[in-house]
Amino acid sequence: MTSIVGHFFLFTLVAIGGLIVPLLIGRLVRPKLPTAEKDSIYECGEPTIGSSYIQFDLRFYVVALLFIIFDVEVAFFFPWAMVYGTATQLADPALSEPQREVLSQTLLGDANATAVAADTARQLAWTGFFDILVFFSVLLVGFAYVWKRGDLDWVRAVAEQAKQAAARPRTPPPVEAPAPSQPREPVGV
Repeated sequence: MTSIVGHFFLFTLVAIGGLIVPLLIGRLVRPKLPTAEKDSIYECGEPTIGSSYIQFDLRFYVVALLFIIFDVEVAFFFPWAMVYGTATQLADPALSEPQREVLSQTLLGDANATAVAADTARQLAWTGFFDILVFFSVLLVGFAYVWKRGDLDWVRAVAEQAKQAAARPRTPPPVEAPAPSQPREPVGV
């Protein structure tokens, strides 16, 4: 128990030192030459106009977050494909014993691994198949939720107006009867 506390204390000291030491070095090394131009607010090469307290459109962040989430989740398909492909190859009963040993070593990541039996590989392949179905269905449910919420619509106001216009019953505009023509009075009388 004492060694765990000692390790935790040492880890905490290293973590705090790893945060504080670069800040202190930067404070000592960097030049201190403040000028009015350096202290002015600068954004994207343009001088600021108006207040910075404006309502910013969050759709850019939503699109970026959705991309990152789905991109990271799709990256999990690659290790699965490696395991599933190797397991389906090992499930072939016609595979020779030396080939089975090489594939088993690839699948297990161990150079001293023994050959995996075809039945075990078939069971692993089916388990992997159902695992990816669950994973992919969770992705699809998340995608459907985001789509239903309207987060994929670039301009929500335009999309909402289109929905409201489609929901309204289409009735032709009322036809007005023409006004009865009145006789004209002669000009200059």
